[in-house]
Amino acid sequence: MEKYFDAFFNAFTGTLDWTWQSILFNVPWHANYFWGLIVISIIVWVIEIVFPWRKTQSVIRKDFWLDAFYMFFNFFIFAIVISGVYKVLEVLFDNIGITIKSLVIIDITHWPMWTQLLIFFIIIDFVQWFTHVLLHRYEFLWLFHKVHHSVKEMGFAAHLRYHWMENILYKPLKTFGVMIIGGFEPEQAFIVHFIAIGIGHLNHANIKITWGPLKYVFNNSVMHLYHHVKALPENRGYGINFGISLSIWDYVFKTNYIPEKSGTIELGFPDEDVFPKSFFGQLVYGFGKSKK
Repeated sequence: MEKYFDAFFNAFTGTLDWTWQSILFNVPWHANYFWGLIVISIIVWVIEIVFPWRKTQSVIRKDFWLDAFYMFFNFFIFAIVISGVYKVLEVLFDNIGITIKSLVIIDITHWPMWTQLLIFFIIIDFVQWFTHVLLHRYEFLWLFHKVHHSVKEMGFAAHLRYHWMENILYKPLKTFGVMIIGGFEPEQAFIVHFIAIGIGHLNHANIKITWGPLKYVFNNSVMHLYHHVKALPENRGYGINFGISLSIWDYVFKTNYIPEKSGTIELGFPDEDVFPKSFFGQLVYGFGKSKK
């Protein structure tokens, strides 16, 4: 039992210290996700202000500060709290002979770095797309995912408004994705992570982006806005446009839907009137019974 406690404590304090050192600029720039998130957020916010898609939407839109809090809570505070739990599970699985290399299907460690990054990006994105579908398909998961869909005015910070329980599902499946390509993240994986943050911010921003012919490959703000539409098409009751960074999965699996590009659709979900508006209310909402 002591080794599990030590694993938890060391991981928790290590993550806490790493975050603090990041704030103080004492970690390498490519690993400094604290200031990286801030810089990317400011850049996309400035683009929103200069080139707004919905021109009547306020710069400080509805729930702007709530979404900003969610960004730091999910990216850092929750990561610190949960890091110890993940480490304990890693030690536990290791003790029964299951390691991160146990399910390796293809070892890409000797491939060129750009190929490693591309494969890593594609596999992780597909895992996230699949997980996103599950969040919409199953009611007990949808109760938590409602937090993300409670956004009424879209902006870059809405990207990271989601319930912490989503990480409980995403993390193991993303780890599984890493396991099948050699059990590691490429040395330059920070490039993929920063690109994913940037694309996610742009997809939620008040900016009209379609990418032209590349819309069939990359997700975009027009496509993702419709993911948040309140009135879903009759034959798409569980949702549409589930793409994270890539849109290709939606086109391949026929979950794409973009009927028009005005950007003026109503966002939300049918029973949003009973959904909590405060952070703490949203924090516990998913653990209750369905309000349907």
